[in-house]
This record gives sequence, C-alpha cells and structure tokens, in this order.
Amino acid sequence: MQLIAISAGKIKNLISGENPSDKVIPSAIGKSPISTLESPSSVRVRYLGIESDEQADLRVHGGEDKAIYAYPLEHYPFWDEQRSSISSNVSGLTFGAMGENLTISGFSEEEVYVGDRWSIGEVLLEVVKFREPCFKFNIKMGWSGAAKAMIASGFSGWYLRVIQTGNIVAGETINVIPGTRGLSIKQQAQKYYSEPKKK
Repeated sequence: MQLIAISAGKIKNLISGENPSDKVIPSAIGKSPISTLESPSSVRVRYLGIESDEQADLRVHGGEDKAIYAYPLEHYPFWDEQRSSISSNVSGLTFGAMGENLTISGFSEEEVYVGDRWSIGEVLLEVVKFREPCFKFNIKMGWSGAAKAMIASGFSGWYLRVIQTGNIVAGETINVIPGTRGLSIKQQAQKYYSEPKKK
C-alpha cells in the first residue's frame, strides 16, 4: 500500500457550460501533482491539509474532518473508460483529476474503515468519511453524469483528518493502524444514499 502522488490546487473559476452567460463558480477541484514517484518532493501536511492546497467552499470541503482527500489509483481506468465512451476527444486523466490530494494504491472503499489511522512518513491521518460528489465534479470532468457515476460505482474515495502534522513524499508506504472496523467507507456511503433525505 503506497502513496503514489500528492496533489494540490488553488482556487480558480469553473465555467458551468460553454455559453458566455454561463455561471462562473470558484473552485479548487483542479489539483496538480506536486510530488510523484518520478519527482518525489517532500510536502508539508498541516492540520487543515496540504500546505499549498486551497478550498473554495469551506462549508462542504476542507476543515478538520475533510483536511485530506484520498483516491485509489485503481479507479482511474474506470473514469478513462467512461469519458472515452462519451467523447473520443479526451486525454487520459492525470494525478489529482478527482480533486484528490493523495493518489494511493492498494486500497478500496470496501477495505478502508472509518476510524482507521494511516501512518505516512512523519504524518498520522484518520479516515473520516466518503466523498459526496457535487455539480463541480461534473464540470471538472466535462460530463453531466460524472457525479451520478461516482455514486453508482461506489468509487468515491474518502476524507481524512490530520492527527499529526509533518512531511510526506510520494513513494512512501502507507501503514494502516486499524480502528474498531465497524463501518467501511463503502458501507457508510451505501447507508447514506439509502436513507430518506430530509427536505
């Protein structure tokens, strides 16, 4: 189980469509890798996330319980295939494309549990919650069905809080310290989407 890449992004404007009158929405969902296996730079992790990373809407992103977003590398072929089926004029996705800070390998939503702790280099993280995709993910992916596809596939990734700050670098091993193992990320998401929503 390995840390493949670390990504960060600044707040930029997303355009909700192709017309000049379309809505402009500030977002930092566009992440770019700042540490990879080919270029393993050391990155500082603070209590509110990656040092150079930003979030535009702190009501739904960021904060202590959503400081770091992790996403499995193993899900990337699914998204490449989905996007190719919609348009042949798309390029392959790069690290950070899901808006994640940590691209990781060797994990899945079925195997990651709320309360598990991850030791990576100097840093200690704790698994908190699955990612709920919003309309900004659709815009980022250039596909109006992207959020629904994330929900249907269960390929959500998950958020982590920072228990201990420090430096991490791509290529490091992720050591898991199991919690109570009562609720996996997959189970948490299924429970959330199956419950009636309050109006």
